Amino acid sequence: MNIWEEFHGPNAGYALELYERYRQNPHSVDPITKAYFDRWTPIVDGRPLSTVLAIDKIMAAVNLAQAIREYGHLAAQLDPLGSQPPGDPALDLATYGLTEDDLRSLPASLIGGPIAERTTTAWEAIEALRQVYCSTIGFDFEHIWIPEEREWLRHAAECEQFRPPHHPIDPVALLRRLTQVEGFERFLHRAFPGKTRFSIEGLDMLVPILDEVIGAAAEAGIYTILIGMAHRGRLNVLAHVLNKPYAQILAEFKDPVVGRQYTIRDDLGWTGDVKYHSGGRRAVKGGEWVDLLITMVPNPSHLEHVNPVVEGMARAASTQMDEPGPPRFDHTLVLPILIHGDAAFTGQGVVAETLNFSCLPGYRTGGTIHIIANNQLGFTTPPDAERSTLYASDLAKGFKIPIIHVNADDPEACITVARIAFAYRARFQKDVVIDLIGYRRHGHNEGDEPSFTQPLMYGKIKNHPTVRQLWADHLKAQGLIDEHVPDQLLQQQMLELHRVLESLEPEEALPEPELEPPPPGAARRVETAVPAERLRELHHALLTVPKEFTLHPKLERAIERRRRALDELDRPTIDWALAEQLALASILADGIPIRMTGQDVERGTFSQRHAVFHDVKTGRTFTPLQALPQARAAFEIRNSPLTENAALAFEYGYNVQAPGRLVIWEAQYGDFINVAQAMVDEFVVSGRAKWEHTPSLVMLLPHGHEGQGPDHSSGRLERFLQLAAETNMRIANCTTAAQYFHLLRRQAALLHTDPLPLIIMTPKSLLRHPLSASSLRELSEGRWQPVIDDAPARDHPERVRRLILCSGKIYIDLVSDARRRETPTVAIARVEQLYRFPREELEQVLNGYPRLEEVVWVQEEPKNMGAWDYIRPLLEELIDGRWPLCYIGRPRRASPAEGSSAWHMVNQKAIIERAYDVAKRY
Repeated sequence: MNIWEEFHGPNAGYALELYERYRQNPHSVDPITKAYFDRWTPIVDGRPLSTVLAIDKIMAAVNLAQAIREYGHLAAQLDPLGSQPPGDPALDLATYGLTEDDLRSLPASLIGGPIAERTTTAWEAIEALRQVYCSTIGFDFEHIWIPEEREWLRHAAECEQFRPPHHPIDPVALLRRLTQVEGFERFLHRAFPGKTRFSIEGLDMLVPILDEVIGAAAEAGIYTILIGMAHRGRLNVLAHVLNKPYAQILAEFKDPVVGRQYTIRDDLGWTGDVKYHSGGRRAVKGGEWVDLLITMVPNPSHLEHVNPVVEGMARAASTQMDEPGPPRFDHTLVLPILIHGDAAFTGQGVVAETLNFSCLPGYRTGGTIHIIANNQLGFTTPPDAERSTLYASDLAKGFKIPIIHVNADDPEACITVARIAFAYRARFQKDVVIDLIGYRRHGHNEGDEPSFTQPLMYGKIKNHPTVRQLWADHLKAQGLIDEHVPDQLLQQQMLELHRVLESLEPEEALPEPELEPPPPGAARRVETAVPAERLRELHHALLTVPKEFTLHPKLERAIERRRRALDELDRPTIDWALAEQLALASILADGIPIRMTGQDVERGTFSQRHAVFHDVKTGRTFTPLQALPQARAAFEIRNSPLTENAALAFEYGYNVQAPGRLVIWEAQYGDFINVAQAMVDEFVVSGRAKWEHTPSLVMLLPHGHEGQGPDHSSGRLERFLQLAAETNMRIANCTTAAQYFHLLRRQAALLHTDPLPLIIMTPKSLLRHPLSASSLRELSEGRWQPVIDDAPARDHPERVRRLILCSGKIYIDLVSDARRRETPTVAIARVEQLYRFPREELEQVLNGYPRLEEVVWVQEEPKNMGAWDYIRPLLEELIDGRWPLCYIGRPRRASPAEGSSAWHMVNQKAIIERAYDVAKRY
């Protein structure tokens, strides 16, 4: 029997290699193989192998084919500007001692794959292989370690299924599309010279690639497409993929002021954003309405920071939470598309953080199509100065994501790559990267002169034809269009844009902000109390563990202690974690879904939460809030990867996509918010003012000076207070479990009527402190209190001379001190809500002490941190000169806290002493 019939392709080469080893030493192979070779001789075309060709030639051919598959992209012509590819000796015949005649004497089946089925000799197969792997597409996926995926990708590359003409395209329609793309940029360049637009020119095929992917998604029944991208080419994508009206875009370039007057008010901010940051939405229509919504997410100039926001939105859109238990995820509902810059893809850490989400259970979205809009330049920095890798896309290799490089001047190759990318995503529900390699026709922006720093590159670009011209020339050469058609199409596009501009009424073309203010007093009117019996029922259900589930002995004892926590109405037995659990349970019982994430959030950083039990014998898990019989919505809690920047952005995206769900993100320690500062600044606190987003994300930031050093002491309260304006968030620093309970319930109740981000400085040492514990009555009959007055002092208000105002943990330190009982002239009131500033409540407190002589703000944070800089002018305005306002706390410092526990204790003690020293004014 012919060896090519017995063994397929590379397997034949492997069998021959073993056979040669056997011939030299029969005992060098395993016994089973030896027994087979004892009765078998390889035959080629009816003759023994030794009389036909040496085995080393066969193995060389097999190795050459493998090298082309693995390293062929190094010889591909990927640069439209014609730079030479790096190449690799492994792709040369001479490396293997092969000649063309050698390969012509071997059958194509030796090479294997679909190419072997349509060629005769190994030479023909190798040449066809080079056409696949070394032309204008560079397939880069040998790092994929799952054999099924790797084989699928090879087959997709080598078969003709995704390529024209086997899978045809409409060449004239593609020309029209490229004419729209180029004509739009040309017109803007002519009509608004010097205006910044971050042109797509040089990467024009990005739009047809998106067309192809979106068309495939529609055919696959995907209902939602979410696009995230930086500013390069954004206006063109908005115009031609999302169908944003030309009139609106041109009006934004006109940037009118007359007639656009927005009421300046403190309860609703709107400032807008530049045109190349804005987003858009489009319902696809093609003859009949298609139930497909395309959304481009707004993005600031922080380039890649939109990536995790889009992923969070996609996760929310593909997750159903309307039934009790865990959420139900369906990857077929949503397609995220992320368009990256080449310099930013390698340079911005948030990219790696986002890629890491791709296969994580609580974060995966069923696969994202990444497109690198690769103009081979980062502002003025060339690739060799901005990355340590050959390709801009190499970062994705670490996450085992397949990469397909493609020359942006080859339209057919670009369409082929788009088809393969979508098919891979559909088949494996995993990410895929298209590295679209082009150039940038103008500078970083249109007012920039790129030839100052890249004179050679821009010398080439100046004389380089556009992809529209190249495609038009190809169609003319093929006889598919007449000579005059390309110019005629471009002239029509320019005339259409000119007509729109001439008839433009900029004030009318620009949409007014649509976000309406909430009903006045909505937050104040919310009832958050839950009847005691209902809380007891929820509590009992949460303590019920399945039979044959073995808890950790320490947890079992803790649960037993907790069983009687709600027996007495007025005994303060409810600690912080129990209050949280009861709040979440009651919210689920109200039919509001909950998603809670963060580093170690399932157990809690301080071993306080234990939302997920682990069987010590089997390792299986049980989540009481998912088994809650009273629940009417789903509950999800996930430990996040060790990231804050992308994790917070993911939850922001999830939140704005699913505003009816309570979304909570907890930092392991409050100061970890430092790492996510860009997300806080650009999205959480300003997304409403810039883009009319309505986030209601809850952020839990453990905060408080416990003598553990500068790190993990501060949730950076001062930064949030500095960013607070136009009622863009709520900021609280609670001191009791009941306050936390009511705060969470109020946030859930306001999701639809008055959504705002909620920033909570949560405690550490107070989690189990008896003075922070609350009674059942406080939960069942109380409500959120922005300010808590001094109850004992209220019994004798005429004695009070000094009113201490404070917030958070320092209150417990003050009331725990022995001088508390010895100094009746001092009252201590807690400002639990810092923003919005509780003016009316504080006014009532101040007016309640008729013989008051001074007001003192006490905090444990340094003077330039904490609440002092924020609250001082507000208190001065409220006091209006009636009493002096003083500060007691740590002096201004560069670091949040001392590096020594002993120093901390000394300074903390000094603050308390000064607070009670009524004989001294500060």
